[in-house]
Amino acid sequence: MKILTSAQMKAWNAYTIASEFISSNNLMERAAATCTDFILQQINYNETITIVCGQGNNGAEGLAIARHLFLCRIPMQVFVVTTSATGSVDFEINLKRLTAINCKIIFIQSAKDITKPLMNGIVIDALVGSGIHLALHGLYSEVVNVINQCKAKIISIDIPSGMFVDTCSLGNSIVEADYTITFQTNKLCFLFAENEKYIGEVIVNNIGLNDEFIEKIESPYYLSNDVNMQSIYKPRNVFSHKGSHGHALLIAGNVGKMGAAVIAAKACIRSGVGLSTVAIPSTERLILQASLPEVMYINRKESLGLEKYASIGIGPGIGTAPQEVELLKNILIHSTKPIVIDADAINILSANKELIKCIPKNSIITPHAKEFDRLVGEAKNEWHRMDQAIQFSKENNCVLVLKGHHTMIIYDQQIWFNHTGNSGLAKGGSGDALTGIITALLAQGYTSADAAKFGVYLHGKAADLALENQSAESMLISDVIEKIGMVFKQLI
Repeated sequence: MKILTSAQMKAWNAYTIASEFISSNNLMERAAATCTDFILQQINYNETITIVCGQGNNGAEGLAIARHLFLCRIPMQVFVVTTSATGSVDFEINLKRLTAINCKIIFIQSAKDITKPLMNGIVIDALVGSGIHLALHGLYSEVVNVINQCKAKIISIDIPSGMFVDTCSLGNSIVEADYTITFQTNKLCFLFAENEKYIGEVIVNNIGLNDEFIEKIESPYYLSNDVNMQSIYKPRNVFSHKGSHGHALLIAGNVGKMGAAVIAAKACIRSGVGLSTVAIPSTERLILQASLPEVMYINRKESLGLEKYASIGIGPGIGTAPQEVELLKNILIHSTKPIVIDADAINILSANKELIKCIPKNSIITPHAKEFDRLVGEAKNEWHRMDQAIQFSKENNCVLVLKGHHTMIIYDQQIWFNHTGNSGLAKGGSGDALTGIITALLAQGYTSADAAKFGVYLHGKAADLALENQSAESMLISDVIEKIGMVFKQLI
Protein backbone atom coordinates (compact mmCIF):
# COMPACT_ATOMS: atom_id res chain seq x y z
CA MET A 1 0.00 0.00 0.00
CA LYS A 2 1.48 3.35 -1.04
CA ILE A 3 1.78 6.19 1.43
CA LEU A 4 1.43 9.63 -0.14
CA THR A 5 2.73 13.07 0.73
CA SER A 6 0.40 15.93 1.60
CA ALA A 7 0.77 17.33 -1.93
CA GLN A 8 0.00 13.94 -3.47
CA MET A 9 -3.14 13.55 -1.33
CA LYS A 10 -4.30 16.97 -2.50
CA ALA A 11 -3.64 15.89 -6.09
CA TRP A 12 -5.60 12.66 -5.50
CA ASN A 13 -8.61 14.66 -4.35
CA ALA A 14 -8.32 16.90 -7.41
CA TYR A 15 -7.99 13.89 -9.73
CA THR A 16 -11.14 12.33 -8.26
CA ILE A 17 -13.07 15.59 -8.60
CA ALA A 18 -12.01 15.98 -12.25
CA SER A 19 -12.46 12.35 -13.34
CA GLU A 20 -15.74 11.63 -11.56
CA PHE A 21 -17.35 15.04 -12.08
CA ILE A 22 -17.93 15.46 -8.36
CA SER A 23 -17.58 18.80 -6.61
CA SER A 24 -15.05 19.37 -3.86
CA ASN A 25 -17.87 19.96 -1.43
CA ASN A 26 -19.67 16.73 -2.33
CA LEU A 27 -16.41 14.82 -1.82
CA MET A 28 -16.22 16.52 1.55
CA GLU A 29 -19.74 15.24 2.26
CA ARG A 30 -18.49 11.68 1.82
CA ALA A 31 -15.77 12.31 4.37
CA ALA A 32 -18.18 13.97 6.80
CA ALA A 33 -20.62 11.06 6.57
CA THR A 34 -17.94 8.50 7.43
CA CYS A 35 -16.74 10.63 10.35
CA THR A 36 -20.27 11.04 11.66
CA ASP A 37 -20.80 7.28 11.64
CA PHE A 38 -17.72 6.81 13.82
CA ILE A 39 -18.58 9.69 16.15
CA LEU A 40 -22.07 8.34 16.74
CA GLN A 41 -20.52 5.08 17.96
CA GLN A 42 -18.50 7.00 20.57
CA ILE A 43 -21.34 8.97 22.16
CA ASN A 44 -22.59 8.04 25.62
CA TYR A 45 -26.07 8.91 26.88
CA ASN A 46 -26.60 12.67 27.37
CA GLU A 47 -23.04 13.47 26.28
CA THR A 48 -22.43 16.79 24.53
CA ILE A 49 -20.28 17.14 21.45
CA THR A 50 -18.17 20.24 20.95
CA ILE A 51 -16.89 20.90 17.43
CA VAL A 52 -14.03 23.37 17.08
CA CYS A 53 -13.49 24.57 13.51
CA GLY A 54 -11.00 26.71 11.68
CA GLN A 55 -11.83 28.63 8.52
CA GLY A 56 -10.13 26.35 6.02
CA ASN A 57 -11.23 23.07 4.46
CA ASN A 58 -10.64 21.15 7.68
CA GLY A 59 -13.05 23.54 9.35
CA ALA A 60 -15.46 23.00 6.45
CA GLU A 61 -15.43 19.26 7.19
CA GLY A 62 -16.10 20.07 10.83
CA LEU A 63 -19.14 22.14 9.88
CA ALA A 64 -20.40 19.36 7.59
CA ILE A 65 -20.06 16.87 10.46
CA ALA A 66 -21.92 19.32 12.72
CA ARG A 67 -24.80 19.44 10.24
CA HIS A 68 -25.00 15.63 10.10
CA LEU A 69 -25.01 15.40 13.91
CA PHE A 70 -27.52 18.23 14.28
CA LEU A 71 -29.93 16.43 11.93
CA CYS A 72 -29.49 13.33 14.13
CA ARG A 73 -30.57 15.51 17.09
CA ILE A 74 -27.28 15.09 18.91
CA PRO A 75 -26.64 17.74 21.63
CA MET A 76 -23.69 19.83 20.52
CA GLN A 77 -22.02 23.20 20.35
CA VAL A 78 -20.06 24.58 17.41
CA PHE A 79 -17.18 27.02 17.71
CA VAL A 80 -15.49 28.73 14.79
CA VAL A 81 -12.11 30.33 15.34
CA THR A 82 -12.19 33.54 13.32
CA THR A 83 -8.92 35.13 12.26
CA SER A 84 -10.09 36.56 8.91
CA ALA A 85 -13.26 38.00 7.37
CA THR A 86 -13.98 34.91 5.26
CA GLY A 87 -12.85 31.30 5.05
CA SER A 88 -12.21 28.90 2.18
CA VAL A 89 -14.90 28.39 -0.49
CA ASP A 90 -15.98 25.06 1.00
CA PHE A 91 -15.98 26.57 4.50
CA GLU A 92 -18.36 29.32 3.41
CA ILE A 93 -20.66 26.81 1.69
CA ASN A 94 -20.89 24.63 4.79
CA LEU A 95 -21.29 27.64 7.07
CA LYS A 96 -24.37 28.72 5.09
CA ARG A 97 -25.79 25.18 5.12
CA LEU A 98 -25.38 24.89 8.89
CA THR A 99 -26.84 28.34 9.51
CA ALA A 100 -29.82 27.52 7.29
CA ILE A 101 -30.95 24.69 9.61
CA ASN A 102 -30.75 27.02 12.64
CA CYS A 103 -27.78 25.38 14.30
CA LYS A 104 -26.18 27.82 16.72
CA ILE A 105 -22.59 28.75 15.86
CA ILE A 106 -20.31 30.62 18.24
CA PHE A 107 -17.61 32.72 16.60
CA ILE A 108 -14.66 33.22 18.88
CA GLN A 109 -11.72 35.59 18.86
CA SER A 110 -10.31 34.52 22.22
CA ALA A 111 -9.46 31.07 23.57
CA LYS A 112 -11.16 32.03 26.84
CA ASP A 113 -14.53 31.86 25.07
CA ILE A 114 -14.35 28.06 24.79
CA THR A 115 -12.71 27.01 28.06
CA LYS A 116 -15.73 25.94 30.13
CA PRO A 117 -17.80 24.06 27.51
CA LEU A 118 -14.90 21.70 26.76
CA MET A 119 -14.58 20.17 30.21
CA ASN A 120 -16.26 16.85 29.29
CA GLY A 121 -18.04 14.95 26.53
CA ILE A 122 -16.47 14.73 23.07
CA VAL A 123 -14.43 17.39 21.27
CA ILE A 124 -14.11 17.27 17.49
CA ASP A 125 -10.88 18.91 16.37
CA ALA A 126 -11.37 20.50 12.92
CA LEU A 127 -9.07 23.46 13.31
CA VAL A 128 -6.52 22.86 10.58
CA GLY A 129 -5.80 19.88 8.35
CA SER A 130 -2.87 18.32 6.54
CA GLY A 131 -2.01 21.29 4.35
CA ILE A 132 -0.10 23.34 6.93
CA HIS A 133 3.65 23.89 6.69
CA LEU A 134 4.13 26.39 9.53
CA ALA A 135 3.68 25.84 13.26
CA LEU A 136 0.44 27.20 14.73
CA HIS A 137 0.70 30.47 16.63
CA GLY A 138 -1.53 33.09 18.18
CA LEU A 139 -5.19 32.25 18.67
CA TYR A 140 -4.94 28.84 16.97
CA SER A 141 -2.13 27.78 19.29
CA GLU A 142 -4.09 29.03 22.31
CA VAL A 143 -7.17 27.03 21.24
CA VAL A 144 -5.03 23.90 20.86
CA ASN A 145 -3.83 24.36 24.44
CA VAL A 146 -7.42 24.70 25.68
CA ILE A 147 -8.46 21.52 23.87
CA ASN A 148 -5.53 19.60 25.33
CA GLN A 149 -6.35 20.71 28.86
CA CYS A 150 -9.97 19.59 28.74
CA LYS A 151 -11.22 16.26 30.09
CA ALA A 152 -13.11 15.33 26.94
CA LYS A 153 -12.50 12.53 24.46
CA ILE A 154 -10.78 14.24 21.53
CA ILE A 155 -11.35 13.18 17.91
CA SER A 156 -9.21 14.88 15.27
CA ILE A 157 -10.42 15.05 11.67
CA ASP A 158 -7.83 14.19 8.99
CA ILE A 159 -4.85 14.92 11.27
CA PRO A 160 -4.33 16.38 14.76
CA SER A 161 -4.28 20.14 14.27
CA GLY A 162 -0.73 21.50 14.23
CA MET A 163 0.96 18.32 13.00
CA PHE A 164 2.97 18.25 9.77
CA VAL A 165 2.41 15.34 7.38
CA ASP A 166 5.82 15.11 5.71
CA THR A 167 8.32 16.36 8.26
CA CYS A 168 9.09 16.57 11.97
CA SER A 169 6.54 18.38 14.15
CA LEU A 170 8.53 18.43 17.41
CA GLY A 171 8.06 21.74 19.19
CA ASN A 172 4.75 22.50 17.46
CA SER A 173 1.52 23.24 19.29
CA ILE A 174 -0.47 20.07 18.43
CA VAL A 175 -3.82 18.65 19.52
CA GLU A 176 -3.43 15.46 21.57
CA ALA A 177 -6.16 13.29 20.09
CA ASP A 178 -7.64 10.07 21.43
CA TYR A 179 -8.71 9.19 17.88
CA THR A 180 -7.64 10.50 14.51
CA ILE A 181 -9.99 9.92 11.58
CA THR A 182 -8.04 10.15 8.35
CA PHE A 183 -9.04 9.40 4.78
CA GLN A 184 -8.23 6.73 2.22
CA THR A 185 -4.70 5.88 3.36
CA ASN A 186 -2.40 6.23 6.34
CA LYS A 187 -0.31 9.38 6.61
CA LEU A 188 3.45 9.23 6.88
CA CYS A 189 3.51 11.19 10.14
CA PHE A 190 1.34 8.56 11.84
CA LEU A 191 4.15 5.99 11.54
CA PHE A 192 6.69 7.81 13.73
CA ALA A 193 6.88 7.15 17.46
CA GLU A 194 7.56 10.82 18.21
CA ASN A 195 3.94 11.55 17.18
CA GLU A 196 2.37 8.79 19.28
CA LYS A 197 1.05 11.10 22.02
CA TYR A 198 -0.86 13.19 19.47
CA ILE A 199 -2.50 10.71 17.10
CA GLY A 200 -4.17 8.23 19.46
CA GLU A 201 -5.91 5.43 17.56
CA VAL A 202 -5.93 6.05 13.81
CA ILE A 203 -9.12 5.29 11.87
CA VAL A 204 -8.67 5.19 8.08
CA ASN A 205 -11.96 5.86 6.28
CA ASN A 206 -12.43 5.04 2.61
CA ILE A 207 -14.12 7.98 0.87
CA GLY A 208 -13.99 6.55 -2.63
CA LEU A 209 -11.05 8.41 -4.14
CA ASN A 210 -10.33 7.25 -7.70
CA ASP A 211 -8.16 4.09 -7.70
CA GLU A 212 -6.47 4.99 -11.02
CA PHE A 213 -4.52 7.76 -9.34
CA ILE A 214 -2.95 5.60 -6.64
CA GLU A 215 -1.99 2.99 -9.23
CA LYS A 216 -0.18 5.56 -11.39
CA ILE A 217 1.46 7.78 -8.80
CA GLU A 218 5.06 7.08 -7.76
CA SER A 219 5.91 7.02 -4.07
CA PRO A 220 8.99 5.87 -2.14
CA TYR A 221 6.82 5.04 0.89
CA TYR A 222 4.85 1.83 1.38
CA LEU A 223 2.92 0.22 4.22
CA SER A 224 3.07 -3.56 4.24
CA ASN A 225 -0.21 -5.46 4.42
CA ASP A 226 -1.41 -9.06 4.26
CA VAL A 227 -2.00 -8.84 0.51
CA ASN A 228 1.45 -7.66 -0.57
CA MET A 229 3.16 -10.03 1.88
CA GLN A 230 1.13 -12.94 0.51
CA SER A 231 2.47 -12.07 -2.95
CA ILE A 232 6.04 -12.45 -1.61
CA TYR A 233 5.42 -15.78 0.12
CA LYS A 234 6.83 -18.88 -1.64
CA PRO A 235 4.79 -22.00 -0.78
CA ARG A 236 6.71 -25.28 -0.70
CA ASN A 237 6.72 -27.59 -3.66
CA VAL A 238 5.24 -30.96 -2.65
CA PHE A 239 8.27 -32.77 -4.16
CA SER A 240 10.81 -30.65 -2.27
CA HIS A 241 13.37 -32.01 0.19
CA LYS A 242 15.61 -30.48 2.85
CA GLY A 243 18.17 -29.52 0.22
CA SER A 244 15.51 -27.50 -1.59
CA HIS A 245 15.16 -25.02 1.24
CA GLY A 246 18.73 -23.98 1.86
CA HIS A 247 21.35 -24.35 4.57
CA ALA A 248 21.66 -21.44 6.97
CA LEU A 249 24.65 -20.63 9.16
CA LEU A 250 24.04 -18.64 12.33
CA ILE A 251 27.02 -17.19 14.16
CA ALA A 252 25.59 -16.38 17.55
CA GLY A 253 25.93 -16.81 21.30
CA ASN A 254 28.80 -16.82 23.75
CA VAL A 255 29.47 -17.64 27.38
CA GLY A 256 26.45 -16.37 29.31
CA LYS A 257 24.66 -15.38 26.09
CA MET A 258 23.63 -18.71 24.65
CA GLY A 259 19.99 -17.72 24.90
CA ALA A 260 20.52 -15.47 21.89
CA ALA A 261 21.87 -18.35 19.84
CA VAL A 262 19.07 -20.72 20.84
CA ILE A 263 16.37 -18.13 20.09
CA ALA A 264 17.84 -17.21 16.71
CA ALA A 265 18.25 -20.87 15.74
CA LYS A 266 14.76 -21.84 16.85
CA ALA A 267 13.22 -18.97 14.87
CA CYS A 268 15.34 -19.98 11.88
CA ILE A 269 14.14 -23.59 11.77
CA ARG A 270 10.54 -22.50 12.42
CA SER A 271 10.77 -20.28 9.34
CA GLY A 272 11.23 -23.09 6.83
CA VAL A 273 14.98 -23.47 6.31
CA GLY A 274 16.07 -26.93 5.17
CA LEU A 275 19.23 -27.17 7.30
CA SER A 276 20.60 -24.96 10.05
CA THR A 277 24.08 -24.86 11.56
CA VAL A 278 25.02 -22.69 14.55
CA ALA A 279 28.60 -21.59 15.13
CA ILE A 280 29.27 -21.17 18.86
CA PRO A 281 32.18 -21.61 21.29
CA SER A 282 32.78 -25.33 21.87
CA THR A 283 32.31 -24.88 25.61
CA GLU A 284 28.65 -24.02 25.02
CA ARG A 285 27.71 -26.84 22.64
CA LEU A 286 25.71 -28.86 25.21
CA ILE A 287 23.31 -25.95 25.76
CA LEU A 288 22.59 -25.77 22.05
CA GLN A 289 22.33 -29.51 21.42
CA ALA A 290 20.10 -30.08 24.44
CA SER A 291 17.83 -27.17 23.52
CA LEU A 292 17.57 -27.76 19.77
CA PRO A 293 18.42 -31.24 18.49
CA GLU A 294 17.18 -30.15 15.04
CA VAL A 295 20.18 -27.88 14.43
CA MET A 296 23.83 -28.72 13.82
CA TYR A 297 26.77 -27.36 15.76
CA ILE A 298 30.15 -26.09 14.58
CA ASN A 299 33.02 -24.75 16.67
CA ARG A 300 33.35 -21.05 15.93
CA LYS A 301 37.15 -21.21 16.15
CA GLU A 302 37.33 -23.72 13.31
CA SER A 303 37.10 -22.98 9.59
CA LEU A 304 33.45 -22.32 8.87
CA GLY A 305 33.51 -23.14 5.15
CA LEU A 306 31.28 -20.22 4.20
CA GLU A 307 30.79 -21.35 0.60
CA LYS A 308 28.54 -24.27 1.54
CA TYR A 309 25.88 -22.12 3.19
CA ALA A 310 23.00 -20.47 1.36
CA SER A 311 22.81 -17.70 3.96
CA ILE A 312 24.73 -16.41 6.96
CA GLY A 313 23.45 -14.50 9.98
CA ILE A 314 25.86 -13.03 12.51
CA GLY A 315 25.66 -11.04 15.69
CA PRO A 316 23.18 -12.16 18.37
CA GLY A 317 25.08 -12.54 21.63
CA ILE A 318 28.55 -12.97 20.12
CA GLY A 319 30.14 -10.16 22.14
CA THR A 320 32.68 -7.64 20.89
CA ALA A 321 35.96 -9.23 21.97
CA PRO A 322 38.93 -8.97 19.57
CA GLN A 323 38.44 -12.52 18.27
CA GLU A 324 34.84 -11.70 17.34
CA VAL A 325 35.98 -8.54 15.58
CA GLU A 326 38.43 -10.60 13.56
CA LEU A 327 35.77 -13.22 12.82
CA LEU A 328 33.33 -10.60 11.50
CA LYS A 329 36.09 -9.02 9.42
CA ASN A 330 36.95 -12.37 7.79
CA ILE A 331 33.30 -13.11 7.03
CA LEU A 332 32.70 -9.68 5.50
CA ILE A 333 35.78 -10.02 3.31
CA HIS A 334 35.30 -13.64 2.21
CA SER A 335 31.53 -14.05 1.92
CA THR A 336 30.31 -14.09 -1.68
CA LYS A 337 26.66 -13.86 -0.57
CA PRO A 338 24.60 -11.29 1.31
CA ILE A 339 24.70 -11.76 5.08
CA VAL A 340 22.39 -10.75 7.92
CA ILE A 341 24.13 -8.46 10.42
CA ASP A 342 22.60 -7.83 13.85
CA ALA A 343 23.27 -6.95 17.48
CA ASP A 344 26.94 -7.30 18.50
CA ALA A 345 28.01 -7.47 14.85
CA ILE A 346 26.51 -3.99 14.42
CA ASN A 347 28.28 -2.82 17.57
CA ILE A 348 31.56 -4.08 16.13
CA LEU A 349 30.91 -2.13 12.93
CA SER A 350 30.19 0.99 15.00
CA ALA A 351 33.57 0.68 16.72
CA ASN A 352 35.40 -0.30 13.52
CA LYS A 353 33.77 1.84 10.85
CA GLU A 354 36.36 0.92 8.24
CA LEU A 355 34.66 -2.51 8.09
CA ILE A 356 31.40 -1.00 6.81
CA LYS A 357 32.85 -0.73 3.30
CA CYS A 358 33.53 -4.50 3.39
CA ILE A 359 29.86 -5.44 3.79
CA PRO A 360 28.80 -7.70 0.89
CA LYS A 361 26.31 -6.19 -1.55
CA ASN A 362 22.62 -6.71 -0.68
CA SER A 363 23.39 -7.69 2.91
CA ILE A 364 20.70 -7.04 5.51
CA ILE A 365 21.55 -4.92 8.57
CA THR A 366 19.01 -4.88 11.41
CA PRO A 367 19.73 -2.16 14.00
CA HIS A 368 17.34 -0.61 16.47
CA ALA A 369 17.43 3.19 16.76
CA LYS A 370 20.26 3.42 19.30
CA GLU A 371 22.40 0.89 17.42
CA PHE A 372 21.91 2.86 14.23
CA ASP A 373 22.80 6.12 15.97
CA ARG A 374 26.07 4.53 17.11
CA LEU A 375 26.67 3.42 13.53
CA VAL A 376 26.15 6.78 11.77
CA GLY A 377 25.82 9.45 14.46
CA GLU A 378 22.97 10.62 16.66
CA ALA A 379 19.85 11.76 14.81
CA LYS A 380 18.11 15.06 15.55
CA ASN A 381 14.73 13.34 15.34
CA GLU A 382 13.10 10.31 13.72
CA TRP A 383 12.71 11.99 10.33
CA HIS A 384 16.41 12.84 10.30
CA ARG A 385 17.18 9.22 11.25
CA MET A 386 15.08 8.00 8.30
CA ASP A 387 17.05 10.26 5.96
CA GLN A 388 20.30 8.91 7.42
CA ALA A 389 19.04 5.35 6.93
CA ILE A 390 18.18 6.00 3.29
CA GLN A 391 21.65 7.43 2.71
CA PHE A 392 23.36 4.55 4.53
CA SER A 393 21.46 1.95 2.48
CA LYS A 394 22.34 3.74 -0.74
CA GLU A 395 26.03 4.23 0.04
CA ASN A 396 26.56 0.64 1.20
CA ASN A 397 24.26 -1.21 -1.25
CA CYS A 398 22.45 -2.91 1.61
CA VAL A 399 18.96 -3.50 2.93
CA LEU A 400 18.52 -1.65 6.22
CA VAL A 401 15.94 -2.88 8.73
CA LEU A 402 15.50 -0.01 11.20
CA LYS A 403 13.57 -1.64 14.03
CA GLY A 404 10.73 0.07 15.87
CA HIS A 405 6.95 -0.08 16.26
CA HIS A 406 6.62 0.48 12.51
CA THR A 407 9.92 -1.09 11.48
CA MET A 408 11.34 0.50 8.31
CA ILE A 409 12.77 -1.72 5.59
CA ILE A 410 14.92 0.52 3.38
CA TYR A 411 16.48 -0.45 0.06
CA ASP A 412 16.92 1.13 -3.37
CA GLN A 413 15.59 4.38 -1.83
CA GLN A 414 12.25 2.74 -1.04
CA ILE A 415 10.92 2.68 2.52
CA TRP A 416 8.50 -0.03 3.62
CA PHE A 417 6.81 0.45 7.00
CA ASN A 418 5.72 -2.76 8.71
CA HIS A 419 2.20 -2.84 10.16
CA THR A 420 2.39 -5.99 12.31
CA GLY A 421 3.68 -6.42 15.86
CA ASN A 422 2.95 -5.04 19.31
CA SER A 423 4.65 -3.87 22.48
CA GLY A 424 5.05 -7.46 23.68
CA LEU A 425 8.11 -7.57 21.41
CA ALA A 426 9.78 -4.84 23.47
CA LYS A 427 12.00 -7.23 25.39
CA GLY A 428 15.22 -9.19 25.07
CA GLY A 429 15.36 -11.89 22.41
CA SER A 430 13.03 -10.29 19.88
CA GLY A 431 15.85 -9.09 17.65
CA ASP A 432 17.57 -12.47 17.86
CA ALA A 433 14.41 -14.17 16.59
CA LEU A 434 14.13 -11.70 13.72
CA THR A 435 17.71 -12.46 12.70
CA GLY A 436 16.89 -16.17 12.60
CA ILE A 437 13.74 -15.61 10.54
CA ILE A 438 15.41 -13.40 7.95
CA THR A 439 18.43 -15.71 7.68
CA ALA A 440 16.07 -18.64 7.04
CA LEU A 441 14.20 -16.78 4.31
CA LEU A 442 17.43 -15.70 2.64
CA ALA A 443 18.57 -19.35 2.59
CA GLN A 444 15.32 -20.34 0.87
CA GLY A 445 15.96 -18.09 -2.10
CA TYR A 446 14.07 -14.93 -1.17
CA THR A 447 15.78 -11.77 -2.37
CA SER A 448 17.35 -9.66 0.35
CA ALA A 449 14.60 -7.06 0.12
CA ASP A 450 11.82 -9.65 0.22
CA ALA A 451 13.50 -11.63 3.03
CA ALA A 452 13.66 -8.44 5.10
CA LYS A 453 10.08 -7.31 4.38
CA PHE A 454 8.56 -10.75 4.77
CA GLY A 455 10.71 -11.59 7.81
CA VAL A 456 9.68 -8.46 9.69
CA TYR A 457 6.04 -9.14 8.77
CA LEU A 458 6.23 -12.77 9.99
CA HIS A 459 7.88 -11.71 13.23
CA GLY A 460 5.24 -9.08 13.98
CA LYS A 461 2.27 -11.18 12.84
CA ALA A 462 3.38 -14.07 15.04
CA ALA A 463 3.56 -11.64 17.95
CA ASP A 464 0.03 -10.46 17.23
CA LEU A 465 -1.18 -14.07 17.31
CA ALA A 466 0.73 -14.71 20.55
CA LEU A 467 -0.98 -11.69 22.10
CA GLU A 468 -4.32 -13.47 21.78
CA ASN A 469 -3.24 -15.84 24.57
CA GLN A 470 -0.81 -13.57 26.43
CA SER A 471 -0.55 -9.99 27.57
CA ALA A 472 2.08 -7.65 26.21
CA GLU A 473 3.80 -7.86 29.60
CA SER A 474 3.83 -11.66 29.84
CA MET A 475 4.59 -12.54 26.22
CA LEU A 476 7.90 -14.37 25.69
CA ILE A 477 9.77 -14.53 22.43
CA SER A 478 9.35 -18.33 22.58
CA ASP A 479 5.57 -17.72 22.48
CA VAL A 480 6.10 -15.69 19.32
CA ILE A 481 8.28 -18.31 17.64
CA GLU A 482 5.63 -20.97 18.28
CA LYS A 483 3.11 -18.87 16.31
CA ILE A 484 5.23 -18.55 13.15
CA GLY A 485 3.60 -21.67 11.73
CA MET A 486 0.14 -20.15 12.14
CA VAL A 487 1.22 -17.14 10.10
CA PHE A 488 2.34 -19.39 7.23
CA LYS A 489 -0.95 -21.27 7.40
CA GLN A 490 -2.90 -18.02 7.10
CA LEU A 491 -0.96 -17.12 3.96
CA ILE A 492 -1.81 -20.33 2.09
